[in-house]
Amino acid sequence: MQIFFNGRIILEETLLDDSAVFVADGTIQRIGPFNQGEVPVDAELIDLTGQFLGPGYVDLHVHGGKGADYMDGTPSAVIQANRAHCRHGTTTIFPTTTTGSRAQLERMLRACAEVRAEGRIEDGSRIGGVHYYGPYFASDKVGCHSVEGRRDPDPDEYRAAFDLGMIRIATCAAELPGAEAFYREASDRGYLVTCGHSNASYQEMQRAFNAGMRHVDHFWCAMSSVSTIRQRLGAPFQASMEQFVLMNPEMSSEVIADGEHLAPDLLEFAYRMIGPDRLCLVTDANRAVDMPAGAYCFGPTEDGAWFESDGRVGRVENGSLASSVAGMDQLVRVMHRDTSSSIPEAVRMASLTPASRVGLANELGSIASGKRADLLVLDAGLAVDRVFIGGVEYQTPGGA
Repeated sequence: MQIFFNGRIILEETLLDDSAVFVADGTIQRIGPFNQGEVPVDAELIDLTGQFLGPGYVDLHVHGGKGADYMDGTPSAVIQANRAHCRHGTTTIFPTTTTGSRAQLERMLRACAEVRAEGRIEDGSRIGGVHYYGPYFASDKVGCHSVEGRRDPDPDEYRAAFDLGMIRIATCAAELPGAEAFYREASDRGYLVTCGHSNASYQEMQRAFNAGMRHVDHFWCAMSSVSTIRQRLGAPFQASMEQFVLMNPEMSSEVIADGEHLAPDLLEFAYRMIGPDRLCLVTDANRAVDMPAGAYCFGPTEDGAWFESDGRVGRVENGSLASSVAGMDQLVRVMHRDTSSSIPEAVRMASLTPASRVGLANELGSIASGKRADLLVLDAGLAVDRVFIGGVEYQTPGGA
């Protein structure tokens, strides 16, 4: 048994003092008073010395880290990125595809499957599934992804990808021909079905919703607005993805709270209007995480799109943003610092809320009896001090 004591426990809605978390066989057994005189002789006592104890983070949207992109398509690249994000507190990760060829996407899925099957703590964040993100983007919303790999949904392609058994999240731009069939197929398989890199109108979003879509990727980034719909469809002005999410309580979304993508007023707006039970923090991180400033490839090294990292954020040649170079711990700190969210709420948006959206809230995402002991020891500034996955402390392998 492990006993985490003498800290501040971050629960779903509050901070709990004067209690301990009891873990056995990788599972949280209970939360309650701690009497050192009643401790089993073989128990491992973990003195938090006043630090926070929080749940492991869950990242639904992440492309790479520490020099590796998941689309490199090798187990070693997957492990390298997973280790980087584990050090930043992400214990469950959803490696995310970019645009690319069918062969590149399949290679990425198989590499993730191999790493997940091994299930080694030393390989970093556990893979909860793959986020099938590219290649079905709108041609005018490709962003930093390689435009050559963009295409409309192909049933033969996506069904074959789905059949590999690795996908948990599936994205498609709602206005593309075949999008509704894609959404229905993904929804029938139990995925979190999302719309992203899209210039969809409200009516197109409603049809997507009817087909099973329930989430919008990175709010305000590569998504439609009233003005972009006006440019595409003319007058009268029409509502966009933004209004659809705000008006529909079944919809969720996400923000990249790295301090570079969105100003504090937009983060506060998202927090207040969408709320911590529907708003997820995602890194959308690229291979430049924990790397020096310089030029990097977004997507597979053989034909991905190049961007420049200044150590704070990535940018493409025209100055547009190109994903983040931040870990989830930074996002939690920024969200708490720049909005009126409490510590439990900021942490919830990085843990329980994303876990709930992908149907894993019974297993992880919060500190509660019966859940997996994915735990973070955080200092007073919410920086990650120690990471536990299933009760086992993650130790960075030499040179990783």
